[in-house]
Amino acid sequence: MAEIETISEQRCHDGVQGFYRHHSDSCGGPMRFALYQPPQAAQGPRPVLYYLAGLTCTEETATIKAGAQRLAAQLGLVLVMPDTSPRDTGFEGATGDWEFGEGAGFYVDATQAPWSSRFRMHSYVVDELPALLARHFPIDRERSGITGHSMGGHGALTIALRHPGRYRSVSAFAPIVAPTQVPWGQKAFPRYLGEDKAVWTEYDACELVRRHTFDGTILIDQGEADGFLATQLKPELFDQACAEGGQSLVLRRHAGYDHSYYFIGTFIDDHLRHHARALGCL
Repeated sequence: MAEIETISEQRCHDGVQGFYRHHSDSCGGPMRFALYQPPQAAQGPRPVLYYLAGLTCTEETATIKAGAQRLAAQLGLVLVMPDTSPRDTGFEGATGDWEFGEGAGFYVDATQAPWSSRFRMHSYVVDELPALLARHFPIDRERSGITGHSMGGHGALTIALRHPGRYRSVSAFAPIVAPTQVPWGQKAFPRYLGEDKAVWTEYDACELVRRHTFDGTILIDQGEADGFLATQLKPELFDQACAEGGQSLVLRRHAGYDHSYYFIGTFIDDHLRHHARALGCL
């Protein structure tokens, strides 16, 4: 059996948009991802931007809705959109609740049974997936950036802060910046990570940025009409934590915009250019 199974490939802005499946050791079963190769990839390895999606989403969500391929083709950026969790785990409680389980992996390495055997999305995104892609696609791993939306924004920020040498750029759309202080994290973290809140802080961007900063400017966009803003997102907490830790941050708040992909589609080009500058595409 091939290491990667091609589900589909389509021509897109003179590049190739593909969907793929493979066996993941980190997640103990099959995982899917989408990958866009810009036309420049035909001549050799290109910088790569990882996009982590949010609660309920899959590898298809941003690929179809964000509209990132057009500018990525001009910039010569490879785009990678992994699924948000393993699927068909059979675990009791893994489905039926959009805030936890399948589709809601929170980009952590779970330590509690049964989740610890399959829900290891942190290791999957940081280690396993990049190594796999480097073997099969024209990717320059030395020029990697990471971004994401909501739960995926949480993943992007925590991964970049914990592994600064792996990524030259980071950004987020409406991220969960303080999961230890908001209902989404307080619901998921005990089940994935146990009751020791010191462990939770390893997946909390506000806690992490106070300890060590990212070598570069973090870009965050947040809609002011986002229904989750006051209760779940609280970007002001990250703004304060960055000020305390000395982290360079551009936090842009936009009147009238909500949590949807209409918001993301409006500002995705700004994020692509943010990463392209750091990755040497501009």
